[in-house]
Amino acid sequence: MIIRPEEPKDRRAVEELTREAFWNVYRPGCTEHYILNRFRSDPDFIPELNLVMEESGRIIGHVMYAKAEIVRADGSTIPAATFGPVSIHPDFQRRGYGLKLLQYSLEKARETGIGVICIEGNPDFYRHAGFIPASSLKLRCEGEEAESPYFLAQELIPGYLGGLGGCYVTPSGYFVADEAVEAFDALFPKKDKLVLPGQLF
Repeated sequence: MIIRPEEPKDRRAVEELTREAFWNVYRPGCTEHYILNRFRSDPDFIPELNLVMEESGRIIGHVMYAKAEIVRADGSTIPAATFGPVSIHPDFQRRGYGLKLLQYSLEKARETGIGVICIEGNPDFYRHAGFIPASSLKLRCEGEEAESPYFLAQELIPGYLGGLGGCYVTPSGYFVADEAVEAFDALFPKKDKLVLPGQLF
């Protein structure tokens, strides 16, 4: 198993992988492959943290990172980052590959000087990679009044926030129009969109 930067020749395979990993998981169909496609030309995209995982020459995993920011109470901002989608092919899920990819990418993020990572995700999984409820770092997510157990954070540089916290602003690249997703998805082989238990949307 190796983890390396994504290359231009990998792009279609990575989008197909992402589509397979998220199809019908959070909604009928998915948006993650389109979000990834758009982010590659977004100024918030972090190319050096756009990573693929290979097993026996096959791309089985991928993660991308984006720049974000935290707005302090006085209106000043400090740099932050987020990641996702994190994709593991369904044939390789629940075998520890996702955690290995995440831990490797977090170490690379630390090496680039990123001080704090904020995400929305399953706390039962992400705690294994060092994430804690963002509220414990005095962080809240923009547009959310109530504390969310799914809003998580990790200081990659200890004390980076100085105990002051603030409001995390999600990068705009994560917000996509349904019509644009549909048009992009038409470029891939047809798959059935299913309404399944546990979906969020």
